[in-house]
Amino acid sequence: MILMNDFKAETVALRESMLDATRRVLDSGWYVLGNEVLAFEQLWATACSVAYGVGVGNGMDAIEIALRALDIGPGDEVITTPMTAFATVLAIIRSGATPVLADIDPRTALLSIDSAARCVSKNTKAVLLVHLYGQVRSMVAWQSFCEGAGIKLIEDCAQAHLATLNGKVAGSFGVAGAYSFYPTKNLGAAGDAGMLVTGDELLANRAKCLRNYGQSVRYHHPEIGMNSRLDELHAAMLSERLKWLPEFTGRRRQVAALYRSGIQNAAIGQLVSPEADSAHVYHLYVITCEQRDALQAHLHERGVQSLIHYPVPVHYQAPCRDIKMDAMGLHASELHADTCLSLPCHPQMSDDDIMQVIDAVNLFCVK
Repeated sequence: MILMNDFKAETVALRESMLDATRRVLDSGWYVLGNEVLAFEQLWATACSVAYGVGVGNGMDAIEIALRALDIGPGDEVITTPMTAFATVLAIIRSGATPVLADIDPRTALLSIDSAARCVSKNTKAVLLVHLYGQVRSMVAWQSFCEGAGIKLIEDCAQAHLATLNGKVAGSFGVAGAYSFYPTKNLGAAGDAGMLVTGDELLANRAKCLRNYGQSVRYHHPEIGMNSRLDELHAAMLSERLKWLPEFTGRRRQVAALYRSGIQNAAIGQLVSPEADSAHVYHLYVITCEQRDALQAHLHERGVQSLIHYPVPVHYQAPCRDIKMDAMGLHASELHADTCLSLPCHPQMSDDDIMQVIDAVNLFCVK
């Protein structure tokens, strides 16, 4: 079976470097907010072309902390997409702010500026832009939109590790970017981990306070914070895995290029190409099919695992039935949720694996 992710197939050299990093932490005797976290914060901030990185427990917390550090909370509205992991919207809710859902552009599955414009109100304080599947697109337009509306641009970069457009890296376009290092991400830890990145020193300092009980210096708590700290073990392993990220990203792009050119089936839809090769890191390679369930079963029979990201849009989730949204509806999001399917796209795939996936997709027949 060709898996969506195959950690056991990773190179021995990478595994050994992670084990060495673990030993390094154990030998240090320091497990929380130590030198490994400081080192990885600086490494990742530099990679993202920003001045500051704040290591936190996970990507959802990174979003919530960014909102809270910007004083976005009760009475404020944040526009985002229904085509995302539930954590994106949950972070807004946990901050006390009100999420407002705008529709997607069906060509890209990314948030639609036109729909977002219809969602702006006197209470809007930010757009939380999700770089879905690993793509950054139309960032000058989004920056201009937010500047014109007098609102903040915050980036959910959970799937877009080092996606770059016009020389700028995901997380550096807005006031803050939120990264997840969940194991399946392009840069993943061996558990939950995340980071907020920003060029704003005041925001970074407040985020550091908020992640650690609201503590400014030891035993002094000027505000109510949370317990969301990147630990030393994950930071050490992420520092090692970061060395492999350019190579792994390059392989993902090779897989995606072969899929894009090789999949030739009238029943299968593909999203539009990225604005630049560097602007997509292919955390997921997503196709669409009106008979998605039949296609998924067909692929499984031919030894290809596939997954659906995400079958239930946010406004269909039980706690969000009454969520605010574009008055014209979220029809493109609903259609995409009904038809999208993610194919294996990871750096451990061989050329034979890729051709097996392509052949399986092309052999699918509509019944």
